[in-house]
Amino acid sequence: MSSNKNALIRYKTLDKCLKNKYKKYTLEDLIDECSEALFEFEGKESFVSKRTVQLDLQNMRSEKFGYEAPIEVYERRYYRYSDPEYSIHQISVNENDLKAMNNAVQILKQFKDFSMFKDMNGVIQKLEDSIHATNQKSIIHLDKNEQLKGLEYIDVLYEAILNKKVLKICYKSFKAREENILTVHPQLLKEYNNRWFLICWHKKAIYNLALDRMVSIETDNETEYIDKDFDADRYFGEVIGATVSETQRPQNVIFTVKSDHAPYVKTKPFHHSQEIIKEDQECTTFKICVQLNFELERMILGMGEFLTVLGPRKLKQRIAKSIRIAHSNYQNSEIGDGEL
Repeated sequence: MSSNKNALIRYKTLDKCLKNKYKKYTLEDLIDECSEALFEFEGKESFVSKRTVQLDLQNMRSEKFGYEAPIEVYERRYYRYSDPEYSIHQISVNENDLKAMNNAVQILKQFKDFSMFKDMNGVIQKLEDSIHATNQKSIIHLDKNEQLKGLEYIDVLYEAILNKKVLKICYKSFKAREENILTVHPQLLKEYNNRWFLICWHKKAIYNLALDRMVSIETDNETEYIDKDFDADRYFGEVIGATVSETQRPQNVIFTVKSDHAPYVKTKPFHHSQEIIKEDQECTTFKICVQLNFELERMILGMGEFLTVLGPRKLKQRIAKSIRIAHSNYQNSEIGDGEL
């Protein structure tokens, strides 16, 4: 059992004793009660030291955890609350606390129709009732799309990662003619640009599987799970998006953005490695160090005529080719302005 959970059990036990009006508790009594409570939860002998209980009482008295419990020693040996109505579970909150809780509730409400947050519905309602936020409209809106294909798999994938379960996934990529059955060891759920991906271990390598290309999922109880102790920040540290190459090294990508659009890139960098190389009245030149992938190209193309890639040459050529094809699509279009 974690030390934090042990501490919570002790605080709850001490609170129960200190508000008991019909029994006197010495420090030794409090130690015994805490030891017994931990034994009930852990199922094994768990001795709580005198020093530990003394520190617990000190923490409960202080502002450290917001309790400021009115604990007193009377008759020079017994412990109790000087206020018989006090309990650490009945702590009042001030106006700033209510505002902060209300903001959190409004954000949580936006997820309550999302499958993995359905169990939160009751909790959110209780919070609303407690802080009188029911009639307040949301002032924060998060971009989400509950109609995305594959969202129905998030719950089972989340549970598989949490409980370290191997899965057999029937998968059909956009380019494949037939479905494939993949035995995978799920490590992480990744969201990028309103699409969800499963990062998993498969055949001695890390794979990235899009949820919208999954056909079905089954649990494989026969295969032993492989935990790769996955570090998401490190794994995605050199890319934009969710596509990572195990063999490609990051490259310096140099691009210019016209002056009237440069502030958008300055305030929302393409990547954490972004830096400004040069700036004048006409444009700003930026540099990022990333792998060249699909998401990077889509981001660059999304800036249209306001962004120009200077290097590397391979990326510059790919972007130029995409623009030529797009231009050709409009040149060859036979649809007139009013025909749609």
